[in-house]
Amino acid sequence: MGKGVKYKKMDKSYFESRELKRHAGVWSLWALGVGAVISGHFSGWNLGLASGGWGGMFVATCIVAIMYVGLTQSVAEMSPALPHTGGAYSFARSAMGPWGGFFTGLVENLEFILTPAVIVFFLSNYMQGIFETAPEMLPFWWFGFYTIFTLLNIVGVELSFRFTVALTLLALGCLGIFWASSIGSTDFMTYALDIKAGPDGTAEHLPGGGGSLFPMGWEGALKAMPFAVWLFLAIEQLPLAAEESVDPKKDMPKGLTYGIITLIISAFLILWLNASIPLGSYALSQSGEPLLDGFKVLYGDNIAKLLALVASIGLLASFHTIIFAFGRQIYSLSRAGYFPVILSLTHSKRKTPYTALILGSLIGFTVLMVTKFLAGNESEVFVGGALLNIAVFSAMLSYILQCGSFLLLRKDKPNLERPYVSPFGKLGAWTTIFLASVIIYFQLQDQSYRTAVFISIGYLIIGLVYFGLKGRHRLILSPEEEFAMEHEAKKAIVKN
Repeated sequence: MGKGVKYKKMDKSYFESRELKRHAGVWSLWALGVGAVISGHFSGWNLGLASGGWGGMFVATCIVAIMYVGLTQSVAEMSPALPHTGGAYSFARSAMGPWGGFFTGLVENLEFILTPAVIVFFLSNYMQGIFETAPEMLPFWWFGFYTIFTLLNIVGVELSFRFTVALTLLALGCLGIFWASSIGSTDFMTYALDIKAGPDGTAEHLPGGGGSLFPMGWEGALKAMPFAVWLFLAIEQLPLAAEESVDPKKDMPKGLTYGIITLIISAFLILWLNASIPLGSYALSQSGEPLLDGFKVLYGDNIAKLLALVASIGLLASFHTIIFAFGRQIYSLSRAGYFPVILSLTHSKRKTPYTALILGSLIGFTVLMVTKFLAGNESEVFVGGALLNIAVFSAMLSYILQCGSFLLLRKDKPNLERPYVSPFGKLGAWTTIFLASVIIYFQLQDQSYRTAVFISIGYLIIGLVYFGLKGRHRLILSPEEEFAMEHEAKKAIVKN
């Protein structure tokens, strides 16, 4: 049953009040994966240009894309083999026991709670500019977006997935319009290569362009890696929809594979075209809204507000889909007793985890309010620095744990039914572990990232202390737990 833990077997009514509804097919899953990431193609990635220049950012994107291919294919193998809504927690529970499952779930929880808080902060700044509201109104924008999108996720899984598909297609359509519009205005040598290294090694503008592909050398490319992560971060949430997928054993690997292919194509197009128009790499590296600034160059400032609305669609898509993710993530850990069981209740008619969704949104909103109270006018620096970087750090740690689970499952459970097998096998998992570790290392070289890492570690220690004192004595035989324990029993029989 797992060392030092106690389980309780619940009656039928417990699970009847915690049922989910199957609805999602391949393209709904594809939209869920792409939609969660797509805001990173609108903004965030561009800050890496200041670390490594265009060539450095290109190399960083290539390396990070390889990491995510390894990750998604490892997850694509595990998800249909363990088709539960627990996702990363479920994989780690079967591979590393209750302690490993809880720790992995806790790490992923940190990522999925903070990422939408960062997204809604910048989304509300867009709205403030468009509608010219006072800075004091920002908390009302935050509250409004959290309320609307939490309700959308509660109303029903069909509506939620339809909205996900619509927003994802709209966001990709916005990017497509930008790509098509910018091709005729590109001058790669003049604009993309307009960064040089200053006397202190920081990025400076090079008028007229024609600079080096790698103005900060190869180290600059490595330093740009944490920013390239934003072009792919959160696609790993897809297995959380396993129990709402019509056929997770067939559809989950396809959704993950089609999703990462879509994101790789989009990532390289936006990197090439956004930097190659008259705006230039240097101006882009200092921009908070790179896609919007690109649209303004192409279409002029006269329709800036309309363009800002267009540019906000990517943020809306990611905000909506990651709210879905944290709802299912909290639900799965609660259903198994790791979190208080009230958080796994689902709506009697709509079969959505309303308590988990409400709590996740309340925590995100509270984090923003506390940040505003403590940081004041420096809120944007803190959200764009510490909170954003906590999400990246927890994601990298989660990838190491998930790929570690993949390797352990290959080793300890070779006879586990695997409807899909990763074509990259153990090499793909080890590559992901190595590259995620490198990204954490370069995060620790930057002071703002270092602060984020220490905040994350503090949260994880508190969670582990809670589990050690209370949580491990209150576990429940949920589908993830029963599956893991059945295979542990089979392994023990084989050994004897």
